[in-house]
Amino acid sequence: MTAHEPHRPHGPHEPHGPTSSKGKGPGPAPGLFLNVDGTVLHVVVEGRGPVCVLSAGLAMAWFDWDAVAALLAARGRTVVRFDRPGHGLSGPAIEPPTTAGEAHRIAGLLDALGYGGPAAAPVTVVGHSIAAFHAEGFARLHPRRTAALVLVDGSVEEDPRTLLPAALRTGTARALGRAATAAGLPAALGPAARRVTVRASRTGGADPAPEDLVRRCYRTGRVWRGALLENSRYLDMAAELASLRRTRPLTAPATVLAGHDGSSGRGALRWLGRQADLADLLGARFEVAEPAGHLVMLDRPDQVARAVVETSERERGDKF
Repeated sequence: MTAHEPHRPHGPHEPHGPTSSKGKGPGPAPGLFLNVDGTVLHVVVEGRGPVCVLSAGLAMAWFDWDAVAALLAARGRTVVRFDRPGHGLSGPAIEPPTTAGEAHRIAGLLDALGYGGPAAAPVTVVGHSIAAFHAEGFARLHPRRTAALVLVDGSVEEDPRTLLPAALRTGTARALGRAATAAGLPAALGPAARRVTVRASRTGGADPAPEDLVRRCYRTGRVWRGALLENSRYLDMAAELASLRRTRPLTAPATVLAGHDGSSGRGALRWLGRQADLADLLGARFEVAEPAGHLVMLDRPDQVARAVVETSERERGDKF
């Protein structure tokens, strides 16, 4: 694993982007591009102090953590935000993801940044939505490297079972991604689809992401293909995590932070119940962010940052 000075990746890892709305080409990408086990990952590191790693949900990008990262940096934390393969500005997703693979990717990224080795302090891992699988997987597979675990409206699957063979689902996802790209759908609909999805996933407010970055990421077939490929293995990753829970104990303090829009609808209350059950399963603190949609980091960044800090400062086994 090697780290490079900030640069634009080349060849298939080049995050192609259109010209900005002002008619100028896209400026330098924020952060670094690191080669981690043969895949170019885009990562942004800010602040000083204990390390927090933030990983967003399906098809989301590093900038969705902007407000949380600023609050954590102000609270004396080093904040590491990265894009998984096929997300944000990272290189394309080549292989289907696995829970263990994504957990080891986090470890490899930390090593590439210089936060590895026997003398390195443990880190707090934060996973949103599907990335909760990866964050919990890291905490279980790398217990000595984990100071705390925070799951932000994380995905929950109580009895994950797949009906179709993995190879068929992966092949279908790849075919759909190629067809969508060939038809020009990412360029035509990508940014608008992103904006609509974000608005629908919040309790109020528009998508705060900068227009040039949204266009740069979501007009590419790379992001569409990455999201489809990752989604095709959603249940497989859930089943893999269920297996890890039986064999790899969780030793770090944990918090489950659930988003709730404040309604008393059956669906909303059922989701809170499932999140509370997840907290019980993990022996974690359970908190509700309200009002908040699924994108809790956009609706309640203050509560997310507070949960990260408080969990990282809590000793396992504390009463709460």
